[in-house]
Amino acid sequence: MGNGCSGQTTQHFGYLQGPERKLSLPKSVVAAGDILRWNQAHEEVMALLGHMDRSCKAESVEEALKEVLGFMVLETNIMAHIYMRMLYNKDLHLFYATLLASPTKLLPVVYTPTVGEACQKFGKMPFYRRGCYVSITDRGNIKSVLEEYAKAELGTGKDGKPLCDCIVFSDAGRILGLGDLGTWGMGIPIGKLDLYTVCAGVNPYRTIPVIIDAGCSGSDGNTDKLEIRDSPFYTGLKQDRVTQKSAAGTVVNSAYYGDNNMIDEFMEAAVDLFGKSCLLQFEDFNSNDAFPLLERCRNKFLTYNDDIQGTAAVTVAALLGAIRLKKPDCKDLIAELKQETFLFHGAGSANIGALALLANEAGVSKSKLFVTNSKGIIWKSADGKEGSFRNDEQKEYAQVGKPSYDGKDLVEVVKQTKASVIIGAVGRDPGCFNQGVVAAMLEVNKPSRPIIFALSNPKTQAEITSRDAYTWSSGDVIYGSGTAMESVKVEGKLRIPGQVNNVYIFPGMSMGAICCKAKTIPERLFMVAAEAVASSLTPTDMQTDSVVPDRDRIREVGLSVAVAVVLECQKLGIAQEKLGDNREQVEAAVKAKMWSPNV
Repeated sequence: MGNGCSGQTTQHFGYLQGPERKLSLPKSVVAAGDILRWNQAHEEVMALLGHMDRSCKAESVEEALKEVLGFMVLETNIMAHIYMRMLYNKDLHLFYATLLASPTKLLPVVYTPTVGEACQKFGKMPFYRRGCYVSITDRGNIKSVLEEYAKAELGTGKDGKPLCDCIVFSDAGRILGLGDLGTWGMGIPIGKLDLYTVCAGVNPYRTIPVIIDAGCSGSDGNTDKLEIRDSPFYTGLKQDRVTQKSAAGTVVNSAYYGDNNMIDEFMEAAVDLFGKSCLLQFEDFNSNDAFPLLERCRNKFLTYNDDIQGTAAVTVAALLGAIRLKKPDCKDLIAELKQETFLFHGAGSANIGALALLANEAGVSKSKLFVTNSKGIIWKSADGKEGSFRNDEQKEYAQVGKPSYDGKDLVEVVKQTKASVIIGAVGRDPGCFNQGVVAAMLEVNKPSRPIIFALSNPKTQAEITSRDAYTWSSGDVIYGSGTAMESVKVEGKLRIPGQVNNVYIFPGMSMGAICCKAKTIPERLFMVAAEAVASSLTPTDMQTDSVVPDRDRIREVGLSVAVAVVLECQKLGIAQEKLGDNREQVEAAVKAKMWSPNV
């Protein structure tokens, strides 16, 4: 049977073949017949598959690097991303070895920021076998869906049961700053698990990326107003999400709540199949669902939400790193952290999570924590009945009493609160940390250096660029960003802005929990993970003013985080497998469990 690819036949695409799957593929792919027929039904996709198949001929790391860098020379990484997906399917070991050979260059290709564009175009790229899709129409039968995927794609233990250490699952309701992308959001759990392996040695043969297909919003549900759900390339259910108002007055997915809801069914099915030590990581759920689902599940399963907790931990890690830059001789970073005054611009899951970690684990007084939403500084009345908060999470960190100043004017807010730290994660207000805000931060903090983090992704949404932050402040600002920013030379000194990305936290967090078979993942673990990252800063990192370690040392950082997590789990009595009596023994045990490519 021909495929329209310059004489190639389907036998050339053996990586698309495998045990039959009728339950665990997205519904539109099943309707097409199977994976190969889905690709064949879209001539453009099949042509791209053929092009990439012919382009990806590498048999060594050196050859793979030459091939992928050939795509990257045009300074647009989407084709490099597609190439790396092909490499994974042709030779998994070579894929990971290539990433490990050049993490600083290639991690942004397989994950942020390129993965955002990849998700927006996911159905227009070749469709492969990797990834399990659990649909709202599978309710009552979700265990069978997972079981089918496991039998087809995972290895088995001595008892014949499938081996799975962790699952990253998303409903793609809020992909980065891009909105609802439905089943096209599969790029996120796939990319996340790739980083688990590269950065901390999680065995890729024992992981499952999952999309919960609860429907998809129309073009008004994503930031760029793209036609996704109604696209002929859409892989999932072509129906809208079914929503309802929660008790808190927020809009949530109806299928996730009440008796026999699909989230509980999914997580219970995973535990039944793979055991209680299987890590289940929430990813990119809408904030209205993310907080209540985490609260409901965190003590019942080995689970966490990286958007809330991982982002919070890396933010705190970068803050501790900034303290080290301000005071290199400081011996008690947490005590010094408590002296800062924090202004969080934006009240989404990322900033709320960081507020919670600072207040509950670092012991920062709530009087030193300020946060804004679209109405300005969030406030509440003394009795909590009135205020500008939108949900209970925002209310928790609202200042008591309505501000007497203009709470929407950031310059005025900085002057009134005397913030020493300002952290932006708005996602919709690029450039809002303008020259006036920088000047105000410098003025209220003399002679100390203020800290400015612009954490919104992608780069086009950043609150301030590295160049503006360093130039406007003559290099006095300590800067960090959510997406990669350019290095800047100011007054003869090169500053390399640290990318404050969860990649420093979640791989080691997950590896540590997996290694010691943790019962749960309490907030305390995210604090020790943050401290481990900050402790990994080297003199070279500090000379370039980076608040996080160099990305080329990411596996070393992942190991440090994993070891810190295991030690804390043992201390808390939640480790079901003891790995050692001291740091050296634990580190040796974790190292022995880290997977490495055989190339």
